[in-house]
Amino acid sequence: MRPRLLVGSALACAGVTVLVAYLFELSWDRAAVLAPVIVAAVGAAVMLIALWVRIALQSLRNQRHPRLIVAVTLAVLGAMVVLSFFVGPLPHE
Repeated sequence: MRPRLLVGSALACAGVTVLVAYLFELSWDRAAVLAPVIVAAVGAAVMLIALWVRIALQSLRNQRHPRLIVAVTLAVLGAMVVLSFFVGPLPHE
């Protein structure tokens, strides 16, 4: 294995572990023990995101009007974001 790739991977794993420890307020020793699980979970999540992006892009390439589909999707997402600001506090039961 190339040394540059090994150092980059080690830094990425350490960075992900430190970020998760900070976000979830874990102690450093607990984060070090959980580091393999943290790295595997983040890797699996990134793999799923990459897979779904690839599927969406491939599907979009096979469509007749891909720009229209992207424009409608972005308009719907934008409308959801704008309308979410107008929703007041939800009632408590």
